[in-house]
Amino acid sequence: MLGMHCPCGSENHYAKCCARYLDDNAIAPTAETLMRSRYTAYTLDREDYLLATWHVSTRPEKLNLANEISAKWLGLAVKKYTYDSSQPTHATVEFIARYKVNGRAHRLYEISQFVHDGGRWFYVDGEVK
Repeated sequence: MLGMHCPCGSENHYAKCCARYLDDNAIAPTAETLMRSRYTAYTLDREDYLLATWHVSTRPEKLNLANEISAKWLGLAVKKYTYDSSQPTHATVEFIARYKVNGRAHRLYEISQFVHDGGRWFYVDGEVK
């Protein structure tokens, strides 16, 4: 199905990495893990997973990925993961995702907010830089 390495940038094969979250419904242990699995979900057009891991307070009704111009995702670089033990239900992940649309290269630089709610991490929102 996928190449040697998981799209999230780990050295592991997809089956031993993000598949456990996207396909087997395992709970991501950290906000960074969830963010990486969400990136992988974008590379696979897995709108179901993206919506399921988006916090209900900010989640859109649908994403319509199938109707968008197809992006070729090129890579993910996590720049910073911030987790403060004094606020164990909140975390921040700063990342850069590279992609191409119609042969033109782009990069998404975002600082994403996550919340731990009901025993799971959820994406809340992000500030695009």
